[in-house]
Amino acid sequence: MKMAWKEMKKYKLRYTILGSIIFLISLLTLSISGLANGLSQDNAALIKNMPEGTFYMEESAEENYSFSSLEQEQVNNLNEAHENASLFSIQMGEFSDSGDQKHSLAYVTASDAEYFPDVAPGEIVLDSSFEEDFSTGDTVTSELLDESFTITGFAEQEKFSHSPVGFINNDDFFTMYNTDTFQLAFAPEDGKAVDGLTGFSNSDFLNTIPSYSAEQLSLNMIIIFLYVISGMLFAIFFYMINVQKLGTFGILKAIGVKTFTLFKMMWAQMFIITIISLLLAVGISQLFNILAPSGMPFHLTLDMVLLSSGAFIIIGFIGATLSGIQIKKVEPMQAINQGGA
Repeated sequence: MKMAWKEMKKYKLRYTILGSIIFLISLLTLSISGLANGLSQDNAALIKNMPEGTFYMEESAEENYSFSSLEQEQVNNLNEAHENASLFSIQMGEFSDSGDQKHSLAYVTASDAEYFPDVAPGEIVLDSSFEEDFSTGDTVTSELLDESFTITGFAEQEKFSHSPVGFINNDDFFTMYNTDTFQLAFAPEDGKAVDGLTGFSNSDFLNTIPSYSAEQLSLNMIIIFLYVISGMLFAIFFYMINVQKLGTFGILKAIGVKTFTLFKMMWAQMFIITIISLLLAVGISQLFNILAPSGMPFHLTLDMVLLSSGAFIIIGFIGATLSGIQIKKVEPMQAINQGGA
């Protein structure tokens, strides 16, 4: 460690340049990770907030929840397989405030209040994003219903398909959308085959939401490429440095310094650069996480920070190690001759 630190102080510029690049890449990676998670929450928080279990929709709907409609026979089959299954429906819509200003939202209703708020006829519970413009007791109207809704509360982080959610009673929902059946079912257990229904795990059901899979796949591919680029940078940087130090390595080997000791010096430099860069990147990204506008879908969790930091350290270690293979192969006399050439 002492030898590694001395060399870094001697060649400040080259290590500062590498550290700056790693800092920028790690900051960009954390930012995109926060954006990906924020968009995921904005697109499917309603589903992600539910416990692990199995979602069911009509088999003929071809994995499109909006086409699903559970017939009574299918519901009976479901109840035989799961005693505590809950039914629910989701439909995109809008409502108007007292000033006739329209607001879009996703209407949600359920057969019981186990996973969603308990709402009486004529009441609505809105996502907390509406708290800036509405208060409990305000009334709103919908073109699909003759009576108005009274806001009775707000639910924290409940969104679906990039729209805030509004929870309403079954009777109001069925009247608005001219139906008497639920679209979906959820059972907090491992999936059991049910005639006429297709079962999905939580993650599989998320991928049935339009745009969710494509959106997350695009952002995750960018993140993966950034990890690959960072590993290549470490490999190229240390390879170039090692080539310049072949003569030094030959002298050190000649006086009895082991190859593993030389590797430890290189790993120490990699860890110092990476940790300093990550600390700066994490600090800035967390500050942005706090100061980001409320309307921006940015959500960077501690788990994501630790996962990304661990990935950068592992990738940096691999890149530096691959570049150091030449240290193991170098012969003392040959390296000394090359160094003096």
